[in-house]
Amino acid sequence: MAEVPMDHGLLLAGALFALGLAGVLARRNAVFMLMSLEIMLNAAGIAFVVAGARWAQPDGQIMFILILALAAAEVAVGLALVLQLYHRLGTLDSDAASGMRE
Repeated sequence: MAEVPMDHGLLLAGALFALGLAGVLARRNAVFMLMSLEIMLNAAGIAFVVAGARWAQPDGQIMFILILALAAAEVAVGLALVLQLYHRLGTLDSDAASGMRE
């Protein structure tokens, strides 16, 4: 089985991270912002796995498992917040939530 070069893996991780960052910055819908955060976390996980495979250490895979657990917790809390936002305001627009300060 041919190995994927480290450069290609890191390039993929960088592209996914940039895509997720663009989604967080450009979108106003809370669900899309959560999905973009997931993409960014998975990009970081890919970078850890690629680096761990390059140096033949299991640390990258351990960090990826930690990132998966963190992502699951983030989704649980984020979806609870999205549900509360929708029940109170009737929309998922994050700009509408900024009016709750007043």
